[in-house]
Amino acid sequence: MWLKIINRTQIINLISNKMKKTVLLSIFATLMLLFVSNNGNAQTKTTTTIQVIQFHSEHRCMTCNKIEELTKIALKKYPTIPFSLVNADDKKNEKKCTQFQAYGSSLFLYNTKTKKIKNLTEMAFMNAGDQDKFIKEFNKNMDAFLKS
Repeated sequence: MWLKIINRTQIINLISNKMKKTVLLSIFATLMLLFVSNNGNAQTKTTTTIQVIQFHSEHRCMTCNKIEELTKIALKKYPTIPFSLVNADDKKNEKKCTQFQAYGSSLFLYNTKTKKIKNLTEMAFMNAGDQDKFIKEFNKNMDAFLKS
């Protein structure tokens, strides 16, 4: 006969060993999740002081779209700095537009801690046709802003 006869003690030991493994695995998984989530929170708190904000009108021109594209490319050097688009024509953004004095296409660096604002609008429009120059000027402004 191919079935092995096992006694009650052996069954209890098998169940007990499987339960131990399951409990240990659950504890390990929980600790890993806690570690990862705490690590992510700590990083977010320290890296979101600087933001890049682009304001735009409801109907965007080619240059405005190009500025967004080039800004995102330039921000690859600064992977922890967030980029956001704000529709200046949307009433829900009225307070933010007033804060930045942005009533159309504009590009800003913003320090959420010191409330310092750097207007890059002129630089962006002047260099939107030259990717290398745009990125060079953006990086120069960003590096100076980070040091201030």
